[in-house]
Amino acid sequence: MKFIVIGLGIFGSSVATKLTRYGNEVIGVDSQMGKVEALKDKITHVVCLDSTDPQAVTNLPLKDTDVVIVSIGEDEGANIKTTALMKQLKARRIISRAISPLHEMILEAMGIDEILRPEEETAERWAKKLNIRGVIDSFELIGDYNIIEAIVPKRFFGKKLEEIGLRRNYHVLVLSTIQQVQTRTLFGTPKQESVIRELASGGTILNDGDKFILYGKIKDIRRLLEENG
Repeated sequence: MKFIVIGLGIFGSSVATKLTRYGNEVIGVDSQMGKVEALKDKITHVVCLDSTDPQAVTNLPLKDTDVVIVSIGEDEGANIKTTALMKQLKARRIISRAISPLHEMILEAMGIDEILRPEEETAERWAKKLNIRGVIDSFELIGDYNIIEAIVPKRFFGKKLEEIGLRRNYHVLVLSTIQQVQTRTLFGTPKQESVIRELASGGTILNDGDKFILYGKIKDIRRLLEENG
């Protein structure tokens, strides 16, 4: 796929370099030459231009681009102007970053459906991780539903999922499990590596050191982990 990432701060540069690493064609755009120079060997293409300048952005290959990501964070005005220009120039898909509730409201009023809130999303994930014992990571879905990666409680070791009855007793589904296996580095040094298994079934056995991936409402997942932790 082809991406344009506008705004190469910490967040934008991270997104752009990772997308490039995954084999995509990425054009990174920023108004500061220093940021552009720093990323010229990490992103497919880098361009120094003012994305709020209507004439300057016409030089970007928007018609051939699948996704435009407006990741400007330090200047809400520049973010809004840039997003408006991308909308005016009929970019195929626009994802824009919001810094505040008012900023998000303006983007929504402009008809932007995909809005990034990296600080808020990171804070939410860390709050759940710190607030619920055993949680390693979390992904919030629509409504109260979440996908949670958590440590398997000790009392479940050696048991099959059908014996535990998480769906019956807690209204929580186990999507899969993650096993810790012993491998070796290229130099022969032992190391632990996480291996995700296939989709879980009633016959899946939970073992010491395993993690499981849970799906359900956060209140039900919390009850499951707190009652069995």
